[in-house]
Amino acid sequence: MESSTMICNGWSWRVSSFQLPLRRRRDGLKMAADGVSFLSSLSSRASSMVNGGNEYKISLNLRVQASHSHRVNSRAIAMNRDFPQNTDLPRYYSKKEKKPFPVPILELRRAARQRIKDAKGKPKKPVPPPRNGMLVRSLIPVAYEVMNARITLINNLKRLLKVVPVLACKHCNEIHVGSVGHPFRSCQGIRSDTRNGMHDWTKATVEDVFVPMEAFHLFDRLGKRIAHQERFSIPRVPALVELCVQAGVDLPDLPTKRRRKPVIRIGRSEIIDANEDDLPDPKPDRFKKPILAEIPDSDVIPPSTPEETAQLSEDTLEAWDTMRQGAHKLLRRYGVRVCGYCPELHVGPSGHKAQNCGAFKHQQRNGQHGWQTAVLDDLIPPRYVWHVPESSPVLQRELRNFYGQAPAVVELCVQGGAEVPDRYKPTMRLDIGIPTSLKEAEMVV
Repeated sequence: MESSTMICNGWSWRVSSFQLPLRRRRDGLKMAADGVSFLSSLSSRASSMVNGGNEYKISLNLRVQASHSHRVNSRAIAMNRDFPQNTDLPRYYSKKEKKPFPVPILELRRAARQRIKDAKGKPKKPVPPPRNGMLVRSLIPVAYEVMNARITLINNLKRLLKVVPVLACKHCNEIHVGSVGHPFRSCQGIRSDTRNGMHDWTKATVEDVFVPMEAFHLFDRLGKRIAHQERFSIPRVPALVELCVQAGVDLPDLPTKRRRKPVIRIGRSEIIDANEDDLPDPKPDRFKKPILAEIPDSDVIPPSTPEETAQLSEDTLEAWDTMRQGAHKLLRRYGVRVCGYCPELHVGPSGHKAQNCGAFKHQQRNGQHGWQTAVLDDLIPPRYVWHVPESSPVLQRELRNFYGQAPAVVELCVQGGAEVPDRYKPTMRLDIGIPTSLKEAEMVV
């Protein structure tokens, strides 16, 4: 099969020639004509596509074979780009199914058997922190950084919401960044059938954009698991704050136990604290940093100029990225558990015993949670919203497949004047030309 290069309006196409067997039937000629007409229509379509000033290199391979049954056996089109242009969003899991494990059970068991096999005949290694009750010293600055980034993000969002409109549905948890809500019929709230799935929009708050996830506060992360009868006596705090506290952040309102010697393990689940009387008095921690304070709602001052709004949006994006990157580092060492059926979180090596799960078929589990390892999106939900392009600020219901999505914080900052980060461009579909009408959308190849 020979290949040739065709250049049309700045687009470079590498087209492989057709190889048709010589037959006396008319099918071969007809399929060859179809291939030529397809290439001509593709080249004409390429002239009308909007590439945003970028140069794309597309490899197009067509294989057409004739058979005795007068049908085309295969027609394969393979397009390769130098960078990913479009990426699908994370899969949505129904409330009637359990979320998959981050690492499959078979791989976990295989890795456990391999560790046992490698440790056979070798001296037992000491338990590393934080499993031995000590802090990971290298992660203490990261915990303080995540804590301050979270407070900075909340303060900046309070100011941005004064100038950038954000709408929230009254009946479901969907939000939209823009002055006019999207027209898509995706509401699943109370009596949504009477509204034909249409949303009832109202003004959104910070909690709608940055979803607060709560967890129980543990005085001792290696202590006994929280019983069902203790669920009302133990305070609930933001899960990210609890993770930072267990990683080394000292807050006067949330006391926690700090050990200076590793614990002594008697059994698999029984430990005793080592004697620390022979240790000198503790010195001031050199990693300790001042914690920022949240701005009250009455003291929020909106930005006065577009330049100030753009700079505030850039600072908000930086705080968002700092918080997520730091939280990802903490999750690698400090265990966080999530229920596979509901969004309940628990910061600690094992989940609590409170029977307060109300998800699908919770009666069969007696309200107990199905604990598994949490990922970053469980701790900090991105909450995707529709991206509003600059060319068409009002979304159309018929062109839904052409619009992209982005986390609510990112979309809010982009509309505030911040530059779009490269890692969010694939899901936002910035390089796709939005058709002006439904008739033009039906003509897209």
